[in-house]
Amino acid sequence: MASTLNKRELMDQTAPNKSTNIVNGRSSNILNWDDVRFAWAYPKYKKMLSNFWTPFEINMSQDMKQFPELSDDEKDAFLKIIGLLALLDSIQTDYAGKVADYLTDSSLNALMIILAQQEVIHNHSYSYILSTLVSKQKQDEVFDFWRTEPILQKRNDFVTDGYQEFAENPTVENLLKSVVYDVILEGLFFYSGFAFFYHLARNQKMVGTSTMINYINRDEQIHVDLFVRIFKEVLAENPEYQTEDLEVFVYDTFIKATELEIDWARHIIGNKIDGILLQDVEYYIRFTANTRCKQLGYEKPYPDVQKNPLRWIKAYEEVDLGKSDFFEQKSRQYTKVNYTDNGFDDL
Repeated sequence: MASTLNKRELMDQTAPNKSTNIVNGRSSNILNWDDVRFAWAYPKYKKMLSNFWTPFEINMSQDMKQFPELSDDEKDAFLKIIGLLALLDSIQTDYAGKVADYLTDSSLNALMIILAQQEVIHNHSYSYILSTLVSKQKQDEVFDFWRTEPILQKRNDFVTDGYQEFAENPTVENLLKSVVYDVILEGLFFYSGFAFFYHLARNQKMVGTSTMINYINRDEQIHVDLFVRIFKEVLAENPEYQTEDLEVFVYDTFIKATELEIDWARHIIGNKIDGILLQDVEYYIRFTANTRCKQLGYEKPYPDVQKNPLRWIKAYEEVDLGKSDFFEQKSRQYTKVNYTDNGFDDL
């Protein structure tokens, strides 16, 4: 099976507005939210819009004071994780566009465009963080870590090779496999990094940065859910691709991804960061891999891992950012600053 995917037409006068299939179907490509194929698309659209944010809203003045006071290990982890996130979110912007080309339904194309725009904001946020904390020279070094860190290169190649296979040979099978890599990238490869920033925040360190990371985390959870839905819809409409080979691929790919993420955590966090145990981070990564596999509809690759060892992290992953300060549980004083001052007048 290697059914080639056809790109969505710019306009098809003889096709209905509601697509006939999620891929390789027909659609006029005219977007009418009251006449789309998937009932979940419009609620997802509204949710993504309601989560809109920009880095300019985050007051970084306290972070500027605290960054020089971090330990050398904390600074090193901070900058290297930012470098990792910057690369992965850059890739996501382009990948979303490539997937959008082959989704017949115009509502899903719209969601992919919003997703890509959010990834641009994520990437901007990393530049924004660095520009407030380090010199331009250091910022450039951080954005080049992906060229110089062997462990980082290995895990990045793992995802980009999967994306590239779809980009060069767009078949239904390669689309499904690329979505698995996407869920790994957005739903697993970010998470030990997120845990590090949340650990700083619960110790009242770098709260502005961690606020931004939480906004990104919230977006990524929605992105994972969107791609999971696309994965399941493609299989529902093309059941011949729901094979044992695909199941083995998902299982093996998540095992390998988990190993790569654990290697990265050992390298970047190790036992160097006070108050966070590497063993717990490794267990948390396996727990997250189980969660993502279950979302896709497959069995857990680590059946013995039943609970999240970093229970405190739920306070950061599940909070409603519009209501309270999730680090201090009181009125948010560090967000929604004036777009022009970034809080610098507080220094």
